[in-house]
Amino acid sequence: MAPDPGRLRLRTGVRAVIGVSLAVAAAELCGLSLPASITGGLAALLALFTVGDPTVRRQAVSTALLPAVGFPVLALATALHGLPLLRDAAFLAVVFCGVYARRWGPRGHALGIFAFMMFFATQFLHAVPAQLPELYGAMAMALAASGLVRFGFWCIERRTPPPAQPAPLAARGLARPTTRQAFQATFACGLALAVGQLVSDERWYWAVGTAWWIFVNTASRGETLVRGFRRVVGTVTGIGVGLLVAVPLHGAPAPTAVLVAVCVFGIFYTAAPSYSWMMFFVTVMAGLLYGLLGVLHPGLLALRFEQTAVGAFGAALAVAVILPVTTHAATDAWIQRALLAVRHCTAESARRLAGDESADPTAHVAELELLLGKVRVSLAPLLHPLSPLRARKARAREVMVFLDDCARQARGLAAVAADPAASHDARLTAACQRVETALYALVAPGGDGAPPAAAASDAVPHHHPGAERALAHLHDLEATLVSLAAPLRSNPRGVFAEA
Repeated sequence: MAPDPGRLRLRTGVRAVIGVSLAVAAAELCGLSLPASITGGLAALLALFTVGDPTVRRQAVSTALLPAVGFPVLALATALHGLPLLRDAAFLAVVFCGVYARRWGPRGHALGIFAFMMFFATQFLHAVPAQLPELYGAMAMALAASGLVRFGFWCIERRTPPPAQPAPLAARGLARPTTRQAFQATFACGLALAVGQLVSDERWYWAVGTAWWIFVNTASRGETLVRGFRRVVGTVTGIGVGLLVAVPLHGAPAPTAVLVAVCVFGIFYTAAPSYSWMMFFVTVMAGLLYGLLGVLHPGLLALRFEQTAVGAFGAALAVAVILPVTTHAATDAWIQRALLAVRHCTAESARRLAGDESADPTAHVAELELLLGKVRVSLAPLLHPLSPLRARKARAREVMVFLDDCARQARGLAAVAADPAASHDARLTAACQRVETALYALVAPGGDGAPPAAAASDAVPHHHPGAERALAHLHDLEATLVSLAAPLRSNPRGVFAEA
Protein backbone atom coordinates (compact mmCIF):
# COMPACT_ATOMS: atom_id res chain seq x y z
CA MET A 1 0.00 0.00 0.00
CA ALA A 2 3.04 2.28 0.00
CA PRO A 3 3.07 4.97 -2.73
CA ASP A 4 4.54 3.82 -6.03
CA PRO A 5 5.18 6.97 -8.13
CA GLY A 6 5.12 6.14 -11.81
CA ARG A 7 4.47 2.51 -10.88
CA LEU A 8 8.23 2.10 -10.77
CA ARG A 9 8.19 -0.75 -8.23
CA LEU A 10 5.48 -2.53 -10.20
CA ARG A 11 7.43 -2.26 -13.43
CA THR A 12 10.75 -3.37 -11.93
CA GLY A 13 8.99 -6.28 -10.21
CA VAL A 14 7.42 -7.51 -13.44
CA ARG A 15 10.70 -7.05 -15.31
CA ALA A 16 12.52 -9.07 -12.65
CA VAL A 17 10.10 -11.97 -13.08
CA ILE A 18 10.67 -11.89 -16.84
CA GLY A 19 14.45 -11.67 -16.50
CA VAL A 20 14.78 -14.44 -13.91
CA SER A 21 12.33 -16.68 -15.79
CA LEU A 22 14.27 -16.23 -19.03
CA ALA A 23 17.53 -17.07 -17.24
CA VAL A 24 16.13 -20.27 -15.72
CA ALA A 25 14.44 -21.26 -18.99
CA ALA A 26 17.74 -20.89 -20.86
CA ALA A 27 19.50 -23.13 -18.35
CA GLU A 28 16.77 -25.76 -18.55
CA LEU A 29 16.70 -25.73 -22.35
CA CYS A 30 20.46 -26.31 -22.37
CA GLY A 31 19.96 -29.40 -20.21
CA LEU A 32 21.80 -28.07 -17.17
CA SER A 33 21.22 -29.55 -13.73
CA LEU A 34 18.78 -28.15 -11.18
CA PRO A 35 21.58 -26.62 -9.05
CA ALA A 36 22.91 -24.85 -12.15
CA SER A 37 19.43 -23.53 -12.98
CA ILE A 38 19.05 -22.23 -9.44
CA THR A 39 22.47 -20.57 -9.66
CA GLY A 40 21.45 -18.92 -12.93
CA GLY A 41 18.18 -17.68 -11.48
CA LEU A 42 19.99 -16.28 -8.44
CA ALA A 43 22.59 -14.56 -10.64
CA ALA A 44 19.85 -12.92 -12.72
CA LEU A 45 17.96 -11.82 -9.61
CA LEU A 46 21.08 -10.29 -8.08
CA ALA A 47 22.04 -8.51 -11.32
CA LEU A 48 18.59 -6.92 -11.51
CA PHE A 49 18.39 -6.18 -7.79
CA THR A 50 21.83 -4.92 -6.79
CA VAL A 51 23.12 -2.99 -9.82
CA GLY A 52 22.07 0.61 -9.18
CA ASP A 53 24.54 2.91 -10.91
CA PRO A 54 23.29 6.41 -11.78
CA THR A 55 23.35 5.90 -15.57
CA VAL A 56 22.29 3.07 -17.87
CA ARG A 57 25.80 2.88 -19.36
CA ARG A 58 27.39 2.41 -15.94
CA GLN A 59 24.73 -0.16 -15.03
CA ALA A 60 25.60 -2.16 -18.13
CA VAL A 61 29.31 -2.05 -17.27
CA SER A 62 28.63 -3.16 -13.68
CA THR A 63 26.49 -6.05 -14.94
CA ALA A 64 29.26 -7.11 -17.33
CA LEU A 65 31.77 -7.05 -14.45
CA LEU A 66 29.78 -9.41 -12.22
CA PRO A 67 31.43 -12.58 -13.62
CA ALA A 68 34.83 -11.07 -12.76
CA VAL A 69 34.02 -11.65 -9.10
CA GLY A 70 31.47 -14.45 -9.50
CA PHE A 71 33.67 -16.92 -11.38
CA PRO A 72 36.69 -16.88 -9.03
CA VAL A 73 34.49 -16.94 -5.92
CA LEU A 74 32.58 -19.96 -7.24
CA ALA A 75 35.87 -21.71 -8.00
CA LEU A 76 37.25 -20.91 -4.54
CA ALA A 77 34.11 -21.99 -2.70
CA THR A 78 33.77 -25.30 -4.54
CA ALA A 79 37.49 -26.09 -4.20
CA LEU A 80 37.30 -25.59 -0.41
CA HIS A 81 34.03 -27.46 0.00
CA GLY A 82 35.70 -30.37 1.79
CA LEU A 83 38.11 -28.25 3.84
CA PRO A 84 35.96 -26.60 6.55
CA LEU A 85 38.61 -24.45 8.21
CA LEU A 86 39.95 -23.02 4.96
CA ARG A 87 36.41 -22.62 3.61
CA ASP A 88 35.35 -20.65 6.67
CA ALA A 89 38.41 -18.39 6.50
CA ALA A 90 37.83 -17.76 2.80
CA PHE A 91 34.15 -16.98 3.44
CA LEU A 92 35.05 -14.38 6.06
CA ALA A 93 37.62 -12.86 3.70
CA VAL A 94 34.90 -12.52 1.06
CA VAL A 95 32.66 -10.89 3.68
CA PHE A 96 35.30 -8.30 4.59
CA CYS A 97 36.20 -7.49 0.99
CA GLY A 98 32.55 -7.36 -0.05
CA VAL A 99 31.66 -4.77 2.60
CA TYR A 100 34.90 -2.83 2.17
CA ALA A 101 34.16 -2.49 -1.57
CA ARG A 102 31.13 -0.30 -0.79
CA ARG A 103 33.45 2.69 -0.51
CA TRP A 104 33.59 2.66 -4.32
CA GLY A 105 29.91 3.47 -4.67
CA PRO A 106 27.09 1.52 -6.34
CA ARG A 107 29.43 -0.62 -8.43
CA GLY A 108 31.49 -1.74 -5.44
CA HIS A 109 28.27 -2.38 -3.55
CA ALA A 110 26.88 -4.62 -6.31
CA LEU A 111 30.12 -6.54 -6.87
CA GLY A 112 30.53 -7.12 -3.13
CA ILE A 113 27.02 -8.54 -2.76
CA PHE A 114 27.42 -10.72 -5.85
CA ALA A 115 30.69 -12.18 -4.57
CA PHE A 116 29.19 -12.98 -1.19
CA MET A 117 26.06 -14.57 -2.66
CA MET A 118 28.03 -16.77 -5.04
CA PHE A 119 29.99 -18.18 -2.08
CA PHE A 120 26.71 -18.53 -0.18
CA ALA A 121 25.07 -20.33 -3.13
CA THR A 122 27.76 -23.01 -3.23
CA GLN A 123 27.01 -23.81 0.42
CA PHE A 124 23.26 -23.82 -0.24
CA LEU A 125 23.68 -26.17 -3.21
CA HIS A 126 26.66 -28.19 -1.82
CA ALA A 127 28.43 -27.55 -5.14
CA VAL A 128 31.73 -29.28 -5.93
CA PRO A 129 34.48 -28.50 -8.51
CA ALA A 130 33.04 -30.97 -11.05
CA GLN A 131 29.97 -28.76 -11.33
CA LEU A 132 31.91 -25.58 -12.13
CA PRO A 133 31.53 -25.70 -15.94
CA GLU A 134 27.75 -25.80 -15.82
CA LEU A 135 27.61 -23.27 -12.97
CA TYR A 136 29.73 -20.91 -15.08
CA GLY A 137 27.53 -21.53 -18.10
CA ALA A 138 24.35 -20.92 -16.11
CA MET A 139 25.73 -17.66 -14.68
CA ALA A 140 26.85 -16.39 -18.08
CA MET A 141 23.50 -17.17 -19.70
CA ALA A 142 21.62 -15.66 -16.76
CA LEU A 143 23.53 -12.39 -16.88
CA ALA A 144 23.08 -12.23 -20.66
CA ALA A 145 19.34 -12.92 -20.33
CA SER A 146 18.77 -10.43 -17.53
CA GLY A 147 20.89 -7.85 -19.37
CA LEU A 148 18.87 -8.35 -22.55
CA VAL A 149 15.65 -7.73 -20.64
CA ARG A 150 17.00 -4.80 -18.63
CA PHE A 151 18.96 -2.95 -21.30
CA GLY A 152 17.19 -4.15 -24.43
CA PHE A 153 13.53 -5.07 -24.14
CA TRP A 154 12.55 -2.95 -21.14
CA CYS A 155 15.05 -0.29 -20.09
CA ILE A 156 13.01 1.43 -17.39
CA GLU A 157 16.03 3.44 -16.25
CA ARG A 158 16.37 5.19 -19.60
CA ARG A 159 13.21 7.19 -18.91
CA THR A 160 13.23 6.96 -15.12
CA PRO A 161 16.82 7.24 -13.85
CA PRO A 162 17.46 5.78 -10.39
CA PRO A 163 17.24 8.36 -7.62
CA ALA A 164 20.48 10.22 -7.05
CA GLN A 165 22.38 9.59 -3.84
CA PRO A 166 24.22 12.22 -1.80
CA ALA A 167 27.95 11.89 -1.53
CA PRO A 168 29.00 9.69 1.40
CA LEU A 169 30.16 11.28 4.62
CA ALA A 170 33.84 12.17 4.26
CA ALA A 171 36.22 10.30 6.52
CA ARG A 172 39.48 8.38 6.51
CA GLY A 173 40.76 5.19 8.07
CA LEU A 174 38.62 3.69 10.80
CA ALA A 175 36.40 6.79 10.79
CA ARG A 176 35.09 5.81 7.36
CA PRO A 177 31.70 4.02 7.75
CA THR A 178 32.50 1.34 5.14
CA THR A 179 35.74 0.44 6.93
CA ARG A 180 33.97 0.15 10.27
CA GLN A 181 31.21 -1.92 8.71
CA ALA A 182 33.73 -4.25 7.10
CA PHE A 183 35.13 -5.12 10.54
CA GLN A 184 31.66 -5.25 12.10
CA ALA A 185 30.26 -7.53 9.40
CA THR A 186 33.28 -9.83 9.52
CA PHE A 187 32.98 -10.15 13.29
CA ALA A 188 29.22 -10.73 13.06
CA CYS A 189 29.57 -13.33 10.30
CA GLY A 190 32.42 -15.06 12.14
CA LEU A 191 30.32 -15.34 15.28
CA ALA A 192 27.30 -16.46 13.24
CA LEU A 193 29.44 -19.05 11.47
CA ALA A 194 30.80 -20.49 14.72
CA VAL A 195 27.48 -20.61 16.57
CA GLY A 196 25.60 -21.61 13.43
CA GLN A 197 27.81 -24.67 13.02
CA LEU A 198 27.07 -25.66 16.62
CA VAL A 199 23.36 -25.48 15.80
CA SER A 200 23.72 -27.34 12.48
CA ASP A 201 26.88 -28.40 10.69
CA GLU A 202 24.92 -28.52 7.39
CA ARG A 203 22.82 -25.32 7.37
CA TRP A 204 25.13 -22.92 9.23
CA TYR A 205 25.37 -20.63 6.21
CA TRP A 206 21.89 -19.22 6.90
CA ALA A 207 23.25 -17.57 10.03
CA VAL A 208 26.09 -16.03 8.03
CA GLY A 209 23.67 -14.85 5.35
CA THR A 210 21.46 -13.23 7.96
CA ALA A 211 24.36 -11.35 9.55
CA TRP A 212 25.62 -10.21 6.15
CA TRP A 213 22.33 -8.85 4.81
CA ILE A 214 21.54 -6.98 8.01
CA PHE A 215 24.55 -4.76 7.29
CA VAL A 216 23.42 -3.91 3.75
CA ASN A 217 22.22 -0.29 3.45
CA THR A 218 22.70 0.55 7.13
CA ALA A 219 25.02 3.17 8.58
CA SER A 220 24.55 3.24 12.35
CA ARG A 221 24.01 0.98 15.34
CA GLY A 222 20.33 1.87 15.56
CA GLU A 223 19.67 1.20 11.87
CA THR A 224 21.37 -2.19 12.10
CA LEU A 225 19.39 -3.25 15.17
CA VAL A 226 16.09 -2.25 13.58
CA ARG A 227 17.01 -4.08 10.39
CA GLY A 228 17.85 -7.21 12.38
CA PHE A 229 14.46 -7.06 14.11
CA ARG A 230 12.68 -6.66 10.78
CA ARG A 231 14.58 -9.56 9.31
CA VAL A 232 13.49 -11.84 12.14
CA VAL A 233 9.86 -10.71 11.71
CA GLY A 234 9.95 -11.35 7.97
CA THR A 235 11.60 -14.73 8.43
CA VAL A 236 9.11 -15.91 11.05
CA THR A 237 6.10 -14.99 8.93
CA GLY A 238 7.73 -16.52 5.85
CA ILE A 239 8.33 -19.77 7.72
CA GLY A 240 4.68 -19.84 8.74
CA VAL A 241 3.55 -19.53 5.14
CA GLY A 242 6.20 -22.02 4.06
CA LEU A 243 4.70 -24.61 6.39
CA LEU A 244 1.28 -24.04 4.83
CA VAL A 245 2.37 -23.80 1.19
CA ALA A 246 5.87 -25.07 0.42
CA VAL A 247 5.81 -28.25 2.52
CA PRO A 248 2.54 -29.65 1.06
CA LEU A 249 3.76 -29.05 -2.51
CA HIS A 250 6.63 -31.57 -2.07
CA GLY A 251 8.59 -29.80 -4.80
CA ALA A 252 5.97 -30.15 -7.56
CA PRO A 253 7.66 -28.29 -10.47
CA ALA A 254 4.80 -26.33 -12.05
CA PRO A 255 3.15 -24.81 -8.94
CA THR A 256 6.55 -24.27 -7.34
CA ALA A 257 7.75 -22.33 -10.39
CA VAL A 258 4.65 -20.12 -10.30
CA LEU A 259 5.07 -19.40 -6.59
CA VAL A 260 8.78 -18.67 -6.99
CA ALA A 261 7.86 -16.12 -9.67
CA VAL A 262 5.39 -14.55 -7.25
CA CYS A 263 8.15 -14.37 -4.62
CA VAL A 264 10.58 -12.75 -7.06
CA PHE A 265 7.98 -10.10 -7.82
CA GLY A 266 7.31 -9.63 -4.11
CA ILE A 267 11.00 -9.16 -3.34
CA PHE A 268 11.35 -6.35 -5.87
CA TYR A 269 7.98 -4.73 -5.15
CA THR A 270 8.40 -4.57 -1.38
CA ALA A 271 12.16 -4.03 -1.01
CA ALA A 272 12.04 -0.22 -0.92
CA PRO A 273 9.14 0.33 1.54
CA SER A 274 9.43 -2.74 3.79
CA TYR A 275 12.42 -4.92 4.64
CA SER A 276 10.16 -7.26 6.64
CA TRP A 277 7.95 -7.97 3.62
CA MET A 278 10.98 -8.49 1.41
CA MET A 279 12.38 -11.04 3.86
CA PHE A 280 9.00 -12.74 3.99
CA PHE A 281 9.17 -13.39 0.23
CA VAL A 282 12.85 -14.41 0.43
CA THR A 283 12.03 -16.97 3.13
CA VAL A 284 9.07 -18.42 1.24
CA MET A 285 11.19 -18.65 -1.93
CA ALA A 286 13.98 -20.42 -0.06
CA GLY A 287 11.48 -22.97 1.24
CA LEU A 288 10.17 -23.56 -2.28
CA LEU A 289 13.70 -24.08 -3.61
CA TYR A 290 14.43 -26.58 -0.84
CA GLY A 291 11.29 -28.35 -1.95
CA LEU A 292 12.62 -28.56 -5.50
CA LEU A 293 15.87 -29.98 -4.15
CA GLY A 294 13.87 -32.63 -2.28
CA VAL A 295 15.11 -31.79 1.23
CA LEU A 296 12.25 -29.67 2.61
CA HIS A 297 10.52 -30.67 5.86
CA PRO A 298 9.07 -28.72 8.83
CA GLY A 299 12.22 -29.23 10.89
CA LEU A 300 14.30 -27.53 8.21
CA LEU A 301 12.13 -24.41 8.40
CA ALA A 302 12.45 -24.40 12.18
CA LEU A 303 16.22 -24.64 11.76
CA ARG A 304 16.03 -21.65 9.41
CA PHE A 305 14.50 -19.60 12.21
CA GLU A 306 17.20 -20.67 14.67
CA GLN A 307 19.96 -19.71 12.23
CA THR A 308 18.28 -16.36 11.54
CA ALA A 309 18.20 -15.63 15.27
CA VAL A 310 21.90 -16.55 15.53
CA GLY A 311 22.81 -14.21 12.66
CA ALA A 312 20.72 -11.35 14.05
CA PHE A 313 22.35 -11.75 17.46
CA GLY A 314 25.81 -11.70 15.86
CA ALA A 315 24.99 -8.48 14.03
CA ALA A 316 23.59 -6.85 17.19
CA LEU A 317 26.68 -7.77 19.19
CA ALA A 318 29.00 -6.56 16.44
CA VAL A 319 27.50 -3.08 16.18
CA ALA A 320 27.54 -2.77 19.96
CA VAL A 321 31.20 -3.64 20.57
CA ILE A 322 33.13 -3.34 17.27
CA LEU A 323 33.85 0.27 16.27
CA PRO A 324 30.23 1.34 16.92
CA VAL A 325 28.65 4.18 14.93
CA THR A 326 25.91 5.66 17.10
CA THR A 327 22.64 7.00 15.72
CA HIS A 328 23.63 10.38 17.16
CA ALA A 329 26.88 10.55 15.20
CA ALA A 330 25.31 9.51 11.89
CA THR A 331 22.23 11.68 12.27
CA ASP A 332 24.13 14.78 13.36
CA ALA A 333 26.40 14.54 10.31
CA TRP A 334 23.46 14.32 7.89
CA ILE A 335 21.60 17.16 9.63
CA GLN A 336 24.68 19.39 9.37
CA ARG A 337 24.87 18.71 5.65
CA ALA A 338 21.14 19.37 5.23
CA LEU A 339 21.46 22.73 6.96
CA LEU A 340 24.43 23.57 4.75
CA ALA A 341 22.24 22.81 1.71
CA VAL A 342 19.60 25.19 3.10
CA ARG A 343 22.28 27.87 3.42
CA HIS A 344 23.44 27.38 -0.16
CA CYS A 345 19.88 27.42 -1.43
CA THR A 346 19.14 30.67 0.41
CA ALA A 347 22.32 32.32 -0.84
CA GLU A 348 21.72 31.29 -4.47
CA SER A 349 18.10 32.42 -4.30
CA ALA A 350 19.15 35.80 -2.92
CA ARG A 351 21.70 36.23 -5.70
CA ARG A 352 19.11 35.33 -8.30
CA LEU A 353 16.62 37.80 -6.86
CA ALA A 354 19.36 40.45 -6.89
CA GLY A 355 19.65 40.01 -10.66
CA ASP A 356 22.45 37.43 -11.03
CA GLU A 357 21.09 35.14 -13.77
CA SER A 358 23.95 32.67 -13.28
CA ALA A 359 22.71 31.84 -9.76
CA ASP A 360 20.50 28.75 -9.59
CA PRO A 361 19.22 27.28 -6.30
CA THR A 362 17.56 24.28 -7.99
CA ALA A 363 20.51 21.93 -7.51
CA HIS A 364 20.71 22.77 -3.81
CA VAL A 365 16.97 22.13 -3.36
CA ALA A 366 17.40 18.68 -4.94
CA GLU A 367 20.42 18.00 -2.72
CA LEU A 368 18.41 19.03 0.34
CA GLU A 369 15.68 16.51 -0.51
CA LEU A 370 18.26 13.73 -0.81
CA LEU A 371 19.90 14.66 2.48
CA LEU A 372 16.56 14.75 4.29
CA GLY A 373 15.99 11.20 3.04
CA LYS A 374 19.23 10.23 4.75
CA VAL A 375 18.14 11.97 7.94
CA ARG A 376 14.84 10.05 7.90
CA VAL A 377 16.65 6.74 7.50
CA SER A 378 19.07 7.60 10.28
CA LEU A 379 16.25 8.65 12.62
CA ALA A 380 14.14 5.57 11.82
CA PRO A 381 15.38 3.59 14.88
CA LEU A 382 14.25 6.36 17.23
CA LEU A 383 10.94 6.78 15.43
CA HIS A 384 10.21 3.04 15.36
CA PRO A 385 6.87 2.19 17.06
CA LEU A 386 8.61 -0.20 19.46
CA SER A 387 11.30 2.27 20.52
CA PRO A 388 11.17 2.64 24.33
CA LEU A 389 12.94 6.02 24.24
CA ARG A 390 9.79 8.15 24.28
CA ALA A 391 11.42 11.50 25.01
CA ARG A 392 14.02 11.04 22.29
CA LYS A 393 11.36 9.80 19.89
CA ALA A 394 9.29 12.95 20.45
CA ARG A 395 12.27 15.24 19.97
CA ALA A 396 13.49 13.34 16.91
CA ARG A 397 10.02 13.68 15.39
CA GLU A 398 10.13 17.40 16.16
CA VAL A 399 13.50 17.72 14.40
CA MET A 400 12.12 15.97 11.33
CA VAL A 401 9.04 18.21 11.20
CA PHE A 402 11.18 21.36 11.35
CA LEU A 403 13.59 20.07 8.69
CA ASP A 404 10.68 19.23 6.39
CA ASP A 405 9.39 22.77 6.87
CA CYS A 406 12.84 24.11 6.01
CA ALA A 407 12.72 22.15 2.77
CA ARG A 408 9.24 23.46 1.98
CA GLN A 409 10.34 27.07 2.49
CA ALA A 410 13.53 26.50 0.46
CA ARG A 411 11.48 25.09 -2.42
CA GLY A 412 9.14 28.06 -2.29
CA LEU A 413 12.01 30.54 -2.21
CA ALA A 414 13.69 28.86 -5.18
CA ALA A 415 10.43 28.94 -7.13
CA VAL A 416 10.06 32.69 -6.50
CA ALA A 417 13.69 33.30 -7.47
CA ALA A 418 13.11 31.51 -10.78
CA ASP A 419 10.37 34.00 -11.67
CA PRO A 420 11.98 36.47 -14.10
CA ALA A 421 9.52 39.15 -13.00
CA ALA A 422 10.63 39.01 -9.36
CA SER A 423 12.67 42.13 -8.63
CA HIS A 424 15.23 42.85 -5.94
CA ASP A 425 14.03 44.37 -2.70
CA ALA A 426 16.53 45.81 -0.22
CA ARG A 427 14.64 44.06 2.58
CA LEU A 428 15.74 40.69 1.14
CA THR A 429 19.34 41.42 2.09
CA ALA A 430 18.45 41.85 5.75
CA ALA A 431 16.15 38.81 5.69
CA CYS A 432 18.84 36.62 4.13
CA GLN A 433 21.34 37.81 6.73
CA ARG A 434 18.92 36.83 9.54
CA VAL A 435 18.58 33.37 7.99
CA GLU A 436 22.38 33.13 7.84
CA THR A 437 22.56 34.05 11.51
CA ALA A 438 20.01 31.38 12.43
CA LEU A 439 21.86 28.77 10.37
CA TYR A 440 25.21 29.71 11.85
CA ALA A 441 23.79 29.28 15.34
CA LEU A 442 22.89 25.68 14.43
CA VAL A 443 26.06 24.59 12.61
CA ALA A 444 28.78 26.51 14.45
CA PRO A 445 30.53 24.68 17.30
CA GLY A 446 28.69 25.51 20.48
CA GLY A 447 26.07 27.44 18.56
CA ASP A 448 27.62 30.83 19.30
CA GLY A 449 29.30 33.52 17.27
CA ALA A 450 28.00 35.28 14.21
CA PRO A 451 28.44 34.71 10.48
CA PRO A 452 30.41 37.09 8.29
CA ALA A 453 28.47 40.26 7.62
CA ALA A 454 26.54 40.30 4.37
CA ALA A 455 27.32 42.99 1.85
CA ALA A 456 24.98 45.92 2.07
CA SER A 457 22.68 46.66 -0.84
CA ASP A 458 22.21 50.05 -2.48
CA ALA A 459 19.06 48.98 -4.27
CA VAL A 460 15.89 50.96 -3.84
CA PRO A 461 13.04 48.84 -2.42
CA HIS A 462 10.46 47.66 -4.93
CA HIS A 463 7.37 46.17 -3.39
CA HIS A 464 6.98 43.59 -6.13
CA PRO A 465 4.73 40.56 -5.47
CA GLY A 466 7.68 38.23 -6.12
CA ALA A 467 9.78 40.02 -3.54
CA GLU A 468 6.92 39.87 -1.04
CA ARG A 469 6.61 36.11 -1.52
CA ALA A 470 10.38 35.70 -1.14
CA LEU A 471 10.29 37.70 2.08
CA ALA A 472 7.48 35.52 3.42
CA HIS A 473 9.51 32.36 2.72
CA LEU A 474 12.62 33.87 4.31
CA HIS A 475 10.73 34.96 7.42
CA ASP A 476 9.13 31.51 7.80
CA LEU A 477 12.49 29.84 7.20
CA GLU A 478 14.11 32.00 9.87
CA ALA A 479 11.35 31.14 12.36
CA THR A 480 11.70 27.42 11.61
CA LEU A 481 15.48 27.50 12.08
CA VAL A 482 15.12 29.32 15.40
CA SER A 483 12.59 26.67 16.52
CA LEU A 484 14.90 23.88 15.34
CA ALA A 485 17.62 25.13 17.67
CA ALA A 486 15.64 23.99 20.72
CA PRO A 487 15.65 20.22 20.07
CA LEU A 488 19.13 20.28 18.52
CA ARG A 489 20.97 22.44 21.06
CA SER A 490 19.12 22.40 24.39
CA ASN A 491 20.73 19.02 25.24
CA PRO A 492 23.09 18.26 22.38
CA ARG A 493 23.38 14.51 22.91
CA GLY A 494 20.03 14.05 24.59
CA VAL A 495 18.05 13.53 21.42
CA PHE A 496 20.10 10.74 19.88
CA ALA A 497 22.66 9.69 22.46
CA GLU A 498 23.33 5.99 22.85
CA ALA A 499 20.64 5.15 20.32
